[in-house]
Amino acid sequence: MAFTLIDLPYPDNALEPAVSANTLSFHYGKHHQAYIDKMNAAIEGTDHADKSMEDIVSAARGSNQGLFNNAAQSWNHAFYWHSMAAAETAPSDELKAKIDAAFGSVEELKTQLKDRGAGHFASGWVWLAEKNGELSIEETHDGDTLADSGFNPLLTVDVWEHAYYLDHQNKRPAYLSAVVDHKLNWAFASENLARGSAWTYPA
Repeated sequence: MAFTLIDLPYPDNALEPAVSANTLSFHYGKHHQAYIDKMNAAIEGTDHADKSMEDIVSAARGSNQGLFNNAAQSWNHAFYWHSMAAAETAPSDELKAKIDAAFGSVEELKTQLKDRGAGHFASGWVWLAEKNGELSIEETHDGDTLADSGFNPLLTVDVWEHAYYLDHQNKRPAYLSAVVDHKLNWAFASENLARGSAWTYPA
C-alpha cells in the first residue's frame, strides 16, 4: 500500500498571517510530500507495505532510523495540519474541564504552550496530550512523534525552523503567538479526546 499526501483541511491561504500560502507551498507541498515519497520508497516490497502508518512508525522505532524518520514526520505533519483551523473553534465542555484542571484556564495553557515552544532547543514538536485521563504538554525532538507513545495527542505545533522562517524569520515566539492564540483547532483536539485513542493517518 502506498500512502498519499493528505489534502489540507482548508485553503492554502486560510491560516494567514500566522502561516502563509507561501510557507504551505513549501512546508506542505514539498517537505511533507518528500517524507511521504521516501517512506513509500522504503516500504515498497517489504513486510511494511500493508501496515498502517502508525504500525510502521512503531516497527521502525529503534531498528530502522531512516524509515522511522520519514514515517513519523509524515504522521506528525498530517496531524499538525489538522491541529490548525482557519476560523477559531472552542474546546468541548469535556476538554475545557480537563484544561482547567491541568492548567487553570485555556489562556494559561496557551501561555505554557508558547513558552515551551519558544524554549524548545533546536527542531521538534510541542504537543497537548492526554494520558490516563490527565492532560500535559509534551515535547519531542527532531522527527520523534507521539503516534506510538501511549499518549493520546490532542494538538501539536511544529517548531522546526522551516515551519515559520518565511513568515517570521527567526522570530519563533511571533509564530507561536500567531498560531497558538488564533489558529489552534480546539474542535480537533476535542474530537481526539472524546475518541480516547490516538488519531490515525487516513488510509
